[in-house]
Amino acid sequence: MRVVIALCLIAPIVAMLWVGSYAKTEPLFIGIPFFYWYQMLWVLISTALTMIAYKLWQLDQRARKGGDAR
Repeated sequence: MRVVIALCLIAPIVAMLWVGSYAKTEPLFIGIPFFYWYQMLWVLISTALTMIAYKLWQLDQRARKGGDAR
């Protein structure tokens, strides 16, 4: 489970550091160049992935505490 958590947290960083993949103007979205709307989309995706990672971390911690009590 911790690997999935790490992937959720690392994916946005890798996506933003790989500038060559989004350093272009086409396709436009509502007149906004790809460079800008791609980054704004990743703000939303990063929020969702961080929430997922947090929930998975909580589940993992509960499972570990439950396993220690037995």
